[in-house]
Amino acid sequence: MKNLKLTRPLAFFDLETTGIDAGSDRIVEICILKVFPDGRRESLVERLNPERPIPAEASAVHGIYDHDVRDCPGFRERAATYLGMLEGADLSGYNVQRFDIPLIRREFRDIGTDLPMDGVRVVDAMTIYHRKERRDLSAAVRFFLGKELEGAHSAEEDVAATAEVLDAQLARYDDLPDTVEDLAAWCNPVREDAVDRSGKFVWKKKEIVFTFGKYRDQTLASVRDSNRGYLEWVLRSDFPDDSKVVVQAALDGRLPDPPKG
Repeated sequence: MKNLKLTRPLAFFDLETTGIDAGSDRIVEICILKVFPDGRRESLVERLNPERPIPAEASAVHGIYDHDVRDCPGFRERAATYLGMLEGADLSGYNVQRFDIPLIRREFRDIGTDLPMDGVRVVDAMTIYHRKERRDLSAAVRFFLGKELEGAHSAEEDVAATAEVLDAQLARYDDLPDTVEDLAAWCNPVREDAVDRSGKFVWKKKEIVFTFGKYRDQTLASVRDSNRGYLEWVLRSDFPDDSKVVVQAALDGRLPDPPKG
C-alpha cells in the first residue's frame, strides 16, 4: 500500500454468494488478500459448496454454477483457515460493512464460532466512493451535459435539468430503450415469476415462495401455518408495501391464484 500507513495487517476480502441476503445466503467463493505493515502479502481464493442450489440469478452475476462447486469443501471445513487469515487484522473491501462482514460472521456463528470484531477497524472503499464522489443532480448535469447546474434546488431549475439529463442519457447509452414503457421496465426490473414488484415472493410450482430471510425457498402458506408471528413481523418492518399486501393476504387466508400456463 503506497498511500496508506499500516500498523497491523489489513485484510481485503470479497465474497460471491447464493444471493444478497446476509442473514441467510451462503458463500460460494471467497478471496482474501492480507497486506502486512512490512509490505508482505498473503492471498487465498477458494470456492465452497454452499450445500444448497445456487439460484440462476446469482449464477448469472458471478458465473459460478452448482457443478462448479459440487466437489468443493463446505464452509465448516475451511473456516479455521479463514479465521486465521482474518483474525487480528483490520478489514477492508467494497461494501463489506453492509454485506460481506455480516454474512461471513453469520457463517461462522452457524458453525458455533465467530469472527471477533472488538478493536477491528473497517475501511470500506464503497463508503469513501459514495462520500467523495457526488451522485446528486448537480453531478449528473456536470457529467452528462458538461456544465454546472444553475440555481440548484430551485424546483424549476431542477426539473429542467432532469429533463436534459434524461435526454442526454438516452443519447449516450445506445442500449437504453426509447419508449417510456420499456425504459420504466429497465429502471424497475421485475422477475417474470415475481408475485410482488420487489420480488420478495415468487411463484414456484404454483406456490408462493420466499426469496429472502430464514424462510427463503419455503412457501408462504407453510410459514403462515407454522409461524404467523414472522409474517406479522414483516408487516411491522421496513418492507415494500406491495410485499406487505401479499403477506396480509396470506394472513387473511386469501392467497392469489397462481398464473395460468
